[in-house]
Amino acid sequence: MNIPFLLETVPTEQHVSFFKLVFAPASLWIMIPLLLMLLWVIFVFVERWLALNAAAKEDPNFMNHIRDFVHDGRFDSAVALCKGNESPLSHMIEKGISRIGKPLSDISTAIENTGQQEVQALEKRLSSVATISGIAPMIGFLGTVTGMISAFSEMAANPNNVNIADLSGGIYTAMITTVGGLIVGIIAYVFYNILVDKVSSLIHTLEGHTTEFMDLLNEPGQ
Repeated sequence: MNIPFLLETVPTEQHVSFFKLVFAPASLWIMIPLLLMLLWVIFVFVERWLALNAAAKEDPNFMNHIRDFVHDGRFDSAVALCKGNESPLSHMIEKGISRIGKPLSDISTAIENTGQQEVQALEKRLSSVATISGIAPMIGFLGTVTGMISAFSEMAANPNNVNIADLSGGIYTAMITTVGGLIVGIIAYVFYNILVDKVSSLIHTLEGHTTEFMDLLNEPGQ
């Protein structure tokens, strides 16, 4: 005799992978720009970090050699030393040496103008990182708002046939864009401030050395 068994159907949990959430078709139009922004921020950070490290490197005896050459009147040797040392400091000192013989105010102005150009070069692309740190969260929030509008409009269009699974799926797909925007924005904000701090430190060093050079020109006999 066959004994019938009552088979109880146990609902199985469905896990959605993070990859499917991030690259869901409904959120691709937001997530792809955010991903491109993140890649750009990483590129700028690495490129600027290497460039700033190279600009910060200096010969510890550079200013001592400049002092000796100026004291001896060997301005050509000083210029040659600057040309052989590609750095913001050497460019500024070279400009100052080329103006020796003119009023100190003219020399100081020439050094300051060159310094401004060097600072602009050091801050290259940093404004784009700052912009991304501000707009990435807003772009993510835009994706969430449009996703929520779409989900609730479908619910309003079919009030008697609301599928909770589809509705919740649409909502968390929309919310993932806000998370993506915040992640990109936070990374960009942190990277931007790290680079700005490094630029500020380098500017402080340049100002110290240029002041030292101007003091050298103010010494008696110069």
